[in-house]
Amino acid sequence: MPQLFLGATADTLAPVTLNTKLANRHGLIAGATGTGKTVTLQTLAEGFAAAGVPVFMADVKGDLSGLCQPGAAVPALQARAKQIKLADYTPQSFTTAFWDLYGLTGHPLRASIGNIDPVLLSRMLELNEVQEGALNVACRVAQDESLPLVNLDDLRSLLAYVSENAKTLSRTYGNVAPATVGAIQRQLLTLENQGAKDFFGEPAFNVEDLLTTAPDGRGMVHILQAQKVMTQSPRLYATFLLWLLTSLYNTLPEVGDLDKPKLVFFFDEAHLLFTDAPKSLLEKVTQVVRLIRSKGVGIFFVTQSPTDVPDVVLGQLGSIVQHALRAHTPKGQADIKLAAKNFRPNPAFKVEEVVTQMGIGEALVSLLEDKGTPSVTQRVLIAPPRSQLGPCGADALQNAIRGSLFGRIYGTAQNRESAHEILTARRQQQDAAIEQEMNARAAEKAARANAPRPSNRQSAAEAFTKSVVRNVGSRLATALVRGLLGALKK
Repeated sequence: MPQLFLGATADTLAPVTLNTKLANRHGLIAGATGTGKTVTLQTLAEGFAAAGVPVFMADVKGDLSGLCQPGAAVPALQARAKQIKLADYTPQSFTTAFWDLYGLTGHPLRASIGNIDPVLLSRMLELNEVQEGALNVACRVAQDESLPLVNLDDLRSLLAYVSENAKTLSRTYGNVAPATVGAIQRQLLTLENQGAKDFFGEPAFNVEDLLTTAPDGRGMVHILQAQKVMTQSPRLYATFLLWLLTSLYNTLPEVGDLDKPKLVFFFDEAHLLFTDAPKSLLEKVTQVVRLIRSKGVGIFFVTQSPTDVPDVVLGQLGSIVQHALRAHTPKGQADIKLAAKNFRPNPAFKVEEVVTQMGIGEALVSLLEDKGTPSVTQRVLIAPPRSQLGPCGADALQNAIRGSLFGRIYGTAQNRESAHEILTARRQQQDAAIEQEMNARAAEKAARANAPRPSNRQSAAEAFTKSVVRNVGSRLATALVRGLLGALKK
């Protein structure tokens, strides 16, 4: 069964290894800035890849791209390798695929809006409860009326349709106020201004591509170039990673406990996922973390302090690598106390004291033993990476992107008929029908206006004839009356 070498104990230099069979029980990498979290992250990624396990990791600081190149002869790293008796320490590169939500420094990573849970979409848009309800109604309308939601134009057109037909739709879906729809539209504009328009579209990313192995049998390392999205929209970054995890859970089959995971997922800057998270989102995170292990996926949350991760999630993490913490503030002191509670005690030292004394590249480590119980906490010297520490050059990055098979799959955007085109066509047909009816009415009105009117004027002959008839009639009537009166007198 593969054992992943993490480092050696600081006192006896005994090897510290992670049993890959237990890697799907998840883990935590924590520590203050500059204490060595990135080195631990890179060392673990290399170890999993060498064991044939694909890795996904987000590069939020721009210093993980060096995985695609062999490491240089750095004296400090060589000294650490010698110190922990790492005899076979040789430079290595790893097959690396680079991804970018904006398609600038990696393959475009897209998702269809219709494939994103409304809860996650609401989180991306920073909607309140009422707005989230309206968005749910809109998504249900799209489903019932077969309106595919692919990009932001689709969602924008759908919301306009719901607003225009609110009175009719309310009988089936409930009331949706136009003002609420307008607020969602404004949030869409904000998200678009942050550069998210390129993320929503097709071809949508197939999460099973993350399970790719390199031709040499090692796991492929997938790196999300996250520097720009972290600067412009941290919430989009966190929600996207949760969407990725959710998609993996919904897509992959149940496999139980394998000898090694099918994928290991590193969630850097994990506090962004939980900060101000509504209850519905926290419940979703907890569910995914609890259940995705049965799909053969291991998750490592990377953050500065254990307090960044809620207890309901922290309690599900089996492996803990805690780098140094600082006690300069009340929060720092509270973090230290919490960190100590997360570890199985070691009678040789006090965690609360050692966690503030460790140097760069040292960590307190508790891993799961064969029976799934936490090991006694050890102070560990972390093994140095074999690939380049820090970012690779621009040429190396472009070579890795050009040489990747994913460029042919995701390089060119597609734009099929979806909700925007369908609703636009509907509106054009309605407008054409209205225009046709208006034109018909106008033509009918013009026809009536131009038709010849019957004349009431009489010709001279008609007037003479009518006059004669009236006179004759009048004389006859007078004669009859006189005759009748004369007869009565006799």
